[in-house]
Amino acid sequence: MEFELTEDQRALQQAARKYSREVVRPKAAHYDETATFPRDLLATAFELGLLNMAIPAEYGGVGLSHLDQTIVAEELSWGCAGVATSIIANDLANLPIILAATEEQKKRLLGHFAERLKFSSFCLTEPEAGSDVANMQTTARREGDEYVINGAKCFITNGGHAEQYTVFATVDKAKKHKGITCFVVEGRPKGLSVSKHENKMGQRASDTVSLTFEDVRVPVANRIGEEGQGFSIAMATLDNSRPLTAMFSVGIARAALEHSMEYASQRKTFGKPIIEHQAIQFMIADMAMNTHAARMLTYESAWLLDQGKRNSLQSSYAKCFAADMAMKVATDAVQVYGGYGYIKEYPVEKLMRDAKLIQVYEGTSQVQRLVIAKELFK
Repeated sequence: MEFELTEDQRALQQAARKYSREVVRPKAAHYDETATFPRDLLATAFELGLLNMAIPAEYGGVGLSHLDQTIVAEELSWGCAGVATSIIANDLANLPIILAATEEQKKRLLGHFAERLKFSSFCLTEPEAGSDVANMQTTARREGDEYVINGAKCFITNGGHAEQYTVFATVDKAKKHKGITCFVVEGRPKGLSVSKHENKMGQRASDTVSLTFEDVRVPVANRIGEEGQGFSIAMATLDNSRPLTAMFSVGIARAALEHSMEYASQRKTFGKPIIEHQAIQFMIADMAMNTHAARMLTYESAWLLDQGKRNSLQSSYAKCFAADMAMKVATDAVQVYGGYGYIKEYPVEKLMRDAKLIQVYEGTSQVQRLVIAKELFK
């Protein structure tokens, strides 16, 4: 059992850290305040090879291992979780293609992401089908060599800027999850409309919209897998992406810990720095301990994928523990700062707002517990 990163992994970590420190952090507060899409930051990430990490090299992507991707994800979210979400959204949207598409589809639908900066969106969640995916209302009706898609998707990351959408729709509502099918919608075809950007509490640098499909026509050649395989493709995708979202939590928590340590070393009460008070020491000790524990859980869940093993249980351990941990650590960081922690001029209130979303998206903490219980009792 080896716990050290390789020389290549340390170099990757340092490159991602430098990008976050020098490119992302100086502008993070601006994009949070204005809730505007950080295209310039993402363009830099693209040039550095930090975008499209999951796409294999033979299709023009970076082709990083799952463990390597988590190393980068921690550094990106340490800089800004909203920017990190915008970067990783491409990988989430392209994972169904990577996992289940034919060779021809992979070449056609993945290759162009290496040519220029472009965005893709993962379209699973609906107003009535978030955690309850089997209740999906978006339909796909086959007409000859095309499918006609009707329905609505919500909370779609990068949806307002995407040029390709991985869409899940049912070919038969009566079949519940067995009717769900995966499609790739290219460009902005007739009938696809995009709502305004949602005014979110946190991760405000990430673009979040709703999509409406009104008789959107998609060629049969853009169906990923067979009819009815969409649910299993979506679940496999989330197993692959959970280590990344878990590591977002680790990056947020690490930032909160570092800010807290710096502030506690400078702030004085009763004639000494507050870090010399045992109450503060205990809070910071717990922050450090839990951040490290979450990192190790996440590394394991990614490592299992790299070994070709199933990681449903471990990835749910990681995502659930890390998300809840980050919310606690960020809240404690605000407490360490006291009244200043509640003011936007200081960095920790943003971390608390950013952390909350990770308890919600890509499977709530409650849903992760359901997955864990189901896996344990198999």
